[in-house]
Amino acid sequence: MARSGAGSGAGAGWRVSVVKYRRRAGRPAYDETRPAGQPLARRDGLSVLGAAGEVRCTDPSGRTLWTAACAGIPNAAHICGGRVLVTTDSFDYTPWGHLGPALLLDLADGALVSGLRGASGTVLRGGRFFLGLEGYDVFDTWEHDRDGTLVDSWRSYGHYVAGTGIRVVETDRSLPTRSRVVRLLPGGTVERGPSLTDPLCPEPLVLADGTILVLDAGVLRAVDRRLGDAVLAELLSVPPEMAWRYRGRLRRTGDQLTVTVGEEPEDRPGRHVVHTWTLALRPGPTIV
Repeated sequence: MARSGAGSGAGAGWRVSVVKYRRRAGRPAYDETRPAGQPLARRDGLSVLGAAGEVRCTDPSGRTLWTAACAGIPNAAHICGGRVLVTTDSFDYTPWGHLGPALLLDLADGALVSGLRGASGTVLRGGRFFLGLEGYDVFDTWEHDRDGTLVDSWRSYGHYVAGTGIRVVETDRSLPTRSRVVRLLPGGTVERGPSLTDPLCPEPLVLADGTILVLDAGVLRAVDRRLGDAVLAELLSVPPEMAWRYRGRLRRTGDQLTVTVGEEPEDRPGRHVVHTWTLALRPGPTIV
């Protein structure tokens, strides 16, 4: 049975309550396909779009300003400092799965500034680009300047939360996991926050005050800017050694959260039970 409320420690500036719960057979859509024509990124009226083998930039009227060829399928873009960083999936399966090239392009004309490597990325003001990759003893994040030059690196990888700095909800895909919520500091220093139970937490939600909501093996947790954490709801009991059988997703609509967890029963491989909770989200006690 789900238990919800407010956390009691740092990170407890929010509380949740269960509005509705549903359990059904099926397979949840964890990775929804991006609608055709939806931009990968927008900035100052410009839109960056991707299609198989190309990246395209359009103005507010929809007019194409430039098109750049790429050896992959663009999946995300990040704009900063007159540059656009594009990560891609490869056309074919490789030893790195479907990892395609990462491209740093000039936002003015689409010219290639640098060819890089990374599965996911983010940006900070000032033309600071971050790329990360995990696998084959690689569990790293690299910082590049606007020319693609490597300026810093960290032994950490996962979901990036960019604000005044970079926090990471780590995903090491290992059991037992050593993943944490961390902050990347200059000089390759990793400030370690709360430990996680799930080695592959889904993408977190970020609230207006910088609080990160993390779905960690059936538990909804809040992590504040100082890496203080609190449990907001214990939704589903997930044995740590069985975490790989459960995959989740978080969504927010206004003051409500939708939490979806797909469970693959041990005695019925390939079949799924889908748990869905609707939660009311509201501010909790003020943190001083």
